[in-house]
Amino acid sequence: MSLDNVLNHWADYRKGAEEGGFHDPKGNHPYEHRWTMAINLDLCNGCNACSTACYAENNLAVVGKERFEKGQAMNWMRIERYWDHNAQDFPQQGASFLPMMCQQCGSATCEPVCPVAATYHTPDGLNAQVYNRCIGSRYCANNCPYRVRYFNFYSYYDEAWPEPMQQQLNPDISVRDKGVMEKCTFCVQRIRAAKDKAAMEDRAVRDGEVMPACAQACPTSAIVFGDTQDENSIISRLWKQQQVKRGVAHQDKTDPDLRGYRIFEELNVDPSVMYLERVREEI
Repeated sequence: MSLDNVLNHWADYRKGAEEGGFHDPKGNHPYEHRWTMAINLDLCNGCNACSTACYAENNLAVVGKERFEKGQAMNWMRIERYWDHNAQDFPQQGASFLPMMCQQCGSATCEPVCPVAATYHTPDGLNAQVYNRCIGSRYCANNCPYRVRYFNFYSYYDEAWPEPMQQQLNPDISVRDKGVMEKCTFCVQRIRAAKDKAAMEDRAVRDGEVMPACAQACPTSAIVFGDTQDENSIISRLWKQQQVKRGVAHQDKTDPDLRGYRIFEELNVDPSVMYLERVREEI
């Protein structure tokens, strides 16, 4: 590539960044979509329907109690529980629940440390994982501040899905073997299917056409999923209302008691999951 082409390419990139065509000017990511998620913690009741649906949709193996106690868990989505008053044996407010999955960071710390580029950034704003390329170094797991990457310690074919349980496996997702890293993909198979259908019909992907398994299974509709590049989408309006910026959680103008924040936002990893919660008074 000649110097003129390089300069022209850089000028086009800077123009796109200034016009909002790129989400992160420093990340060099020209996005086609930016799939993001908003989770209303006031609506989450900790039922674990989302994590159960994730197991079924993405062919996750149940490792069992003994392996789980050894730190060999395999769950792309988990429900974390927090108690506001540790001094009380039976807090009146009960536990607070927080669904935790891969945050699909725009400036992901897991990507640059992979020695074989098995994890990379997609034009959809996702942190993708190439299982056939992964060598199981686990550098990405060590560098992930959210601890949402999991190493496949065993081959679970016979133990997890004995006859005839293998018939319930999702044919759109491969069954991973031992020695590779796994993580939440925002149900990328559903994203690909919706994009292919929209392309065949010569149209754009409609808002609500893509719904990951966790959002579909949530009985309280606490999880909202969509493309923030679509200005008319519900998720885009949620993010604009909250005006989430790095290091600052701004309040919603339409609901002064509702706050939106992103976990570990101060690390500048640009997570794609926003949590909403109403400010509560101390009891």
